[in-house]
Amino acid sequence: MFGIDIIDAGLLPSMFVALLAGILSFLSPCVLPIVPPYLAYMGGISMQEMENNKDARRHTVICALFFTLGLSTVFIILGLAVSALGQFMLQNQEWFGRIAGIVIIFFGLHFIGILKIPFLYRDVRLDAGDQGGSAFGAYILGLAFAFGWTPCIGPILGTILSLAAQEGSLARSSILMALYALGLGLPFILAAIFINNAMRAMNRFKRHMRKVEIFMGGMLIIIGFALITGSFSSISFWLLETFPSLAIVG
Repeated sequence: MFGIDIIDAGLLPSMFVALLAGILSFLSPCVLPIVPPYLAYMGGISMQEMENNKDARRHTVICALFFTLGLSTVFIILGLAVSALGQFMLQNQEWFGRIAGIVIIFFGLHFIGILKIPFLYRDVRLDAGDQGGSAFGAYILGLAFAFGWTPCIGPILGTILSLAAQEGSLARSSILMALYALGLGLPFILAAIFINNAMRAMNRFKRHMRKVEIFMGGMLIIIGFALITGSFSSISFWLLETFPSLAIVG
């Protein structure tokens, strides 16, 4: 029973990382600038209409929900796919963790600017077609957005997939990917709800994007070293010792 508690508590650091990674993906230079036009396209209206028309804004919020559902569909399927290799991953967890950690550290160095990885500058996008203005179109756009990983999202998403792959459980992998999708998609929904304030906040935040990249890089490097050294297990023990109530999780 204690072993089960350790495994459950061990998921908590990965859950926090997955949610934070989704939020950072939203704030990345590849995503934040396209939020206003994406919202306008999803709602099938202009930015001025979205800011001044309550009914149009309500429709955009619904579309943003379906957009997030499209993101979640792809990410959860990816989590299920890597979890299908769970037994192999568990049998080779130590080596897989080290290899994944090294790759993730390289991604972190790329974000900080110490190392330049050419293929991460390529942008792969899928055409969602002329589906703007409908909930179904927003769902398709979410699918296309998730499949067409931008250079900023790819390394972070790969990190969360690496964490999910090591869980060896369909449910646990799905939880991590769902939290990543929530971290990325929820800000889209909030931006649609509070569009006027969101526009002002996003314009002010743009000057801090380089700081976000550096923070993302640092986070990836820390995660990489944690995977190499197996520190996630140590964090789990620390959580149980510091917060004994976590032993009943799961």
